[in-house]
Amino acid sequence: MDDRLFRNAMGKFATGVNVLTTKVGDEPFGMTANAFMSVSLTPKLVVISIGERAKFLERVRESGRFAVNVLADDQQHFSMMFAGQLKDGEKCEFEDLDGLPVVPDAVAQISCNVVNEHVEGDHTLFIGEVTDIKLEEKDPLIFYSGKYRALEEQELSVV
Repeated sequence: MDDRLFRNAMGKFATGVNVLTTKVGDEPFGMTANAFMSVSLTPKLVVISIGERAKFLERVRESGRFAVNVLADDQQHFSMMFAGQLKDGEKCEFEDLDGLPVVPDAVAQISCNVVNEHVEGDHTLFIGEVTDIKLEEKDPLIFYSGKYRALEEQELSVV
């Protein structure tokens, strides 16, 4: 199968949109990603996946920490900014969670310490132990079939 068919198939799985952040020295860094999931409740572990060509990969290795920022449905501009799709020079005024930069007003901010990494194909999977969490009561930004979407509640009808 070709790469496009594989990408199209993977795009049929609706995901949340996340900005991953870290800090090296005093400098914050971020990238947009949708490859994130929980791994374990005890201990509290999550996994992120970063491509081998991403500059962010070495920054996470250097810092040994990362945060996951689950974007709200009104934060598409942050996704585009950290994906390098906006060239207007806008900067994010980060907040702090457990010493890590986090996106203000995200649905969830999750700080982690890297406890393991696995190179798989052209990506590195980082396993992070959760050190702190902050939540907001908002709807998430969704990505499906190459487009941003909003979550919509549906009524269940019993026939």
